[in-house]
Amino acid sequence: MNVSGNLLAGAHVATRLPAQDLERARRFYAERLGLEPVDERPGGLLYRCGSAEFVLFRSTGASPGTFTQMAFEVDDVTTVVAELKQRGVVFEDVDVPGFKTRDGIAEIDGNYPSKGARGERGAWFRDSEGNLLGVGEPVP
Repeated sequence: MNVSGNLLAGAHVATRLPAQDLERARRFYAERLGLEPVDERPGGLLYRCGSAEFVLFRSTGASPGTFTQMAFEVDDVTTVVAELKQRGVVFEDVDVPGFKTRDGIAEIDGNYPSKGARGERGAWFRDSEGNLLGVGEPVP
């Protein structure tokens, strides 16, 4: 362990999302997003996407859903949004000064440090537990 440097720089980061009803959440992630847990315990479900992972854990608390809690970076956000809509996912409509979704997708100019991209195209939806999730495509 390097005590003189940043202790967490080499750490693996994993998202934790609360679920008041773990079985309802499992159904949503399977039926709507096409994701199945790779491991499960009585209090949680572990999912892997690419080299990242996230956990849905049983919680008595609820997410406020007022900010993006987790996002999926994809190559073609238009195709992903269209497919998820066909599976019953409902995307958020946003219309505030300088930021508006069209057909569920917003153009985000220089708002996120997306791996050298000038911006991002993004869309947001809530899971069955109220967690706000995003889907984004970096724009070179």
